[in-house]
Amino acid sequence: MIQRWSPAVVGPPVGQYSHLATAPAGHELLFVSGQIGARPDGSMPADAESQSRLAHENLAALLAEAGGGPEHLVKLFTMVAGTEHLPAVRAGRAGLFEQWFPDKDWPAHSLIVVAGLAAPHILIEVEAVAAIPRR
Repeated sequence: MIQRWSPAVVGPPVGQYSHLATAPAGHELLFVSGQIGARPDGSMPADAESQSRLAHENLAALLAEAGGGPEHLVKLFTMVAGTEHLPAVRAGRAGLFEQWFPDKDWPAHSLIVVAGLAAPHILIEVEAVAAIPRR
């Protein structure tokens, strides 16, 4: 089982993440490229909340394809194109995070605000590292 924790040697997390996470023996690390809020046909909603929800749903779909799920996430890295989109990005993942981590055992996570992503209409990108049990 993945172990996640936030020791008192540093300040508490300021969001939905843990400071540390370890992957146990018998797991393979899966590195997931940045996911954007695009549908399988390539179309994208214009708003950051919908893009956030879709990016996280895409991440979950890729984890399932590899034999895992959100419970196997060790580390997330989120890029947001502008501080004005932060509340919507957080709202877009809120319901999913409640389902994925009902005990609030969050993966490690970093979030940065960037001037832009690969195209002007992309408002969020999420990449991940997961530890999938060996098959």
